[in-house]
Amino acid sequence: MMALTNESMPNQQEATTIKLNIGKTLLLSFGFFGVSILWSIHDSYVPVFLGKDFALDASVVGTILTVNTIIVFLIQPGIGSLSDRTRTRIGRRMPFIVAFAPLAAIGFAILPMLVQPTLLWVFVAVLTLTLIALAMFRTPVIALMPDITPSPFRSQANGLINLMGGIGAIIAFAGGAALFKLNPAYPFWAAAILLVLACGIVFWQIREPKESTTQAIETRPGLMASLGKILQAGDKSALLLLLAIFAWFVGYNAVSKFFTLYGVITLRLEPNQASFLLTFLALMFVVFAVPSGYIAAKFGRRRTILVGIALLELLMALVRVLPVSLQTSGVMLPIILALAGVGWALININSLPMVVDIAPQTELATYTGLYYFASTSAAVLGPFLAGLLIDALGKDYGVIFLVAPIALAFAFLFMLGVRRGERAE
Repeated sequence: MMALTNESMPNQQEATTIKLNIGKTLLLSFGFFGVSILWSIHDSYVPVFLGKDFALDASVVGTILTVNTIIVFLIQPGIGSLSDRTRTRIGRRMPFIVAFAPLAAIGFAILPMLVQPTLLWVFVAVLTLTLIALAMFRTPVIALMPDITPSPFRSQANGLINLMGGIGAIIAFAGGAALFKLNPAYPFWAAAILLVLACGIVFWQIREPKESTTQAIETRPGLMASLGKILQAGDKSALLLLLAIFAWFVGYNAVSKFFTLYGVITLRLEPNQASFLLTFLALMFVVFAVPSGYIAAKFGRRRTILVGIALLELLMALVRVLPVSLQTSGVMLPIILALAGVGWALININSLPMVVDIAPQTELATYTGLYYFASTSAAVLGPFLAGLLIDALGKDYGVIFLVAPIALAFAFLFMLGVRRGERAE
């Protein structure tokens, strides 16, 4: 999620009269719900189309996914700034949602019909254009939250929005698996329809304020200047935490982008069966999203994240050494993935709060931007590195469960050196 500008805090009297509008926030979160469904279907089946149906090497699959991630990353800040300057009768954000959500849905619906050997580059082109359309409205959708939410309640609102995103992922993995069995195109068509309906709900129910000073993308110092400041700091907690974030996202993305292909090629599962397994991870992540925050409040964020890293590292290494016969027994792999969802919640829910509490209060935007730079850079490197290693080791897709534990081991070592970032009393 993109960084968002905080307006000035309300005074004491105002703070007692305003509250979070849960109903409106849930209606707004349908936008992120639709985006989450699209991304989950993309991660589940686009690598299968590229690696199995088009018979591309894993390194080529990783490169295509990486290039698209870079394109989306580069587009979103500019679109956020453009939406800040936009003035129309329906608001600053709504024009992007109305224009580009249907285009993304159409492109996504077309994709499975292009899975033919002679149409590879047409498929890649439509995929890229679809993700560009998605990027064109994703940031404006997210920016609606601070537009309509008072500053003191944005954390709670952000939690509700991410909860809806997690529910979207569960629906995509479980429902998409059932639909893919009937027809490989059905999950894409269903996701496209749900995206249009979800964004339609946002357009129908959410009214942007006529006057708003919030921004989709905060003005912050240049990336190199921000990095230089952290490198020169006497205390290395911020640097080590960012390195840890980068490392665990490398491992997570290496697995998430190639897991369905691993299930198809190594475990000999059908694509829908392999994708359905991810439901257990997504479900437990949602279930433990809130408890992980309470656990961190009681035992400390650093300690909670270290436990999550250790658990996830152990589970990924276990998959690597576990015989295929046990993985496909029907019980073992779902349990492992469910526990992985718990570990990922312990890590992911508490990492951004640590970054924010390490940051000087005058530089929250800088540190938040560095958090997203670290995680997005890992999303670029993880699939690319995994793809290269898969090909180098003779199409061994199980290598993703070697990349992940190694990356998580580095993350654990980096976190050991972090001394700040706990909840302020």
